[in-house]
Amino acid sequence: MAEQMKSPNQGQQVGDVVKGDFATILVGLGTMLDGALTPLSKVVASALDSMTVVARQILDGISSSLGENNGK
Repeated sequence: MAEQMKSPNQGQQVGDVVKGDFATILVGLGTMLDGALTPLSKVVASALDSMTVVARQILDGISSSLGENNGK
């Protein structure tokens, strides 16, 4: 029993341990990036929505101006 406690990776190759640690690091990085990019994507989506509203107002203004000039 004491031998098993001293070497917990006895049946595992060193490469498997490194792969496991690398996978853990990748998952952690993915989680961090997801946490950082999700709020950023919401800000970008909100800005694009605002730009769409402004563009619509500009086009409506141009359209109504041209409509008034055609009537005169």
